[in-house]
Amino acid sequence: MIEIKDLHKSYQTGTSSLHVLKGINFNVEEGELVAIMGSSGSGKSTLLNILGILDEADSGSYVLDGVPIKNLNETVASKYRNKFLGFVFQSFNLINYKSALDNVALPLYYQGVPAKERAEIAMAYLTKVGLATHSHHLPNELSGGQKQRVAIARALASHPKVLLADEPTGALDTATSYEVMELIQGINDEGKTILIVTHEPDIAAMCKRNVILKDGIIIEDKKIIQQRVKAYV
Repeated sequence: MIEIKDLHKSYQTGTSSLHVLKGINFNVEEGELVAIMGSSGSGKSTLLNILGILDEADSGSYVLDGVPIKNLNETVASKYRNKFLGFVFQSFNLINYKSALDNVALPLYYQGVPAKERAEIAMAYLTKVGLATHSHHLPNELSGGQKQRVAIARALASHPKVLLADEPTGALDTATSYEVMELIQGINDEGKTILIVTHEPDIAAMCKRNVILKDGIIIEDKKIIQQRVKAYV
């Protein structure tokens, strides 16, 4: 599903250059649930941006579902993001003046899906995440956990190949974090490929594989015995 070979990325900082990724080799098979971990400055956010086609590496290769991701203009990059990827963010990134239903339906609008079909699909995914009764609520009428569920429904509505989650529990309390991870585990059980950037060891333990970055290189990559959320609650 994802093939990364010898990935390098640097940024210019004034007159000097900061080498952030220093030869990343990283493959993800379909259906995996992977936690990407590392301290601030380890390169995990840069790697996620490249995986999300939000940034491009200086050298090396990135192949997503058999498609080389390189030298894309913004139109093509946007097309590939919509086709292949769903995003979940720590800050939810919901549109405050739109209902939960409209937020979930938004990616489908950009895909040209007719309005009636958009609404039906969005409602199906709100139902999937347990928020059918909140479909007309605005984000400010939802709890943090409910907002993240809406964000997950939105990410899934366009049927992405890969779900990328950037600190999806970072703004939530422990109990709500585990509820969100229970939902994510259930989605993964259905075969969805999911990558989670997290700094929380208990969240990483709920994944099936941990990839740890330090100073721009992978220092550990191991499959683990996944902790199911219900063991925690």
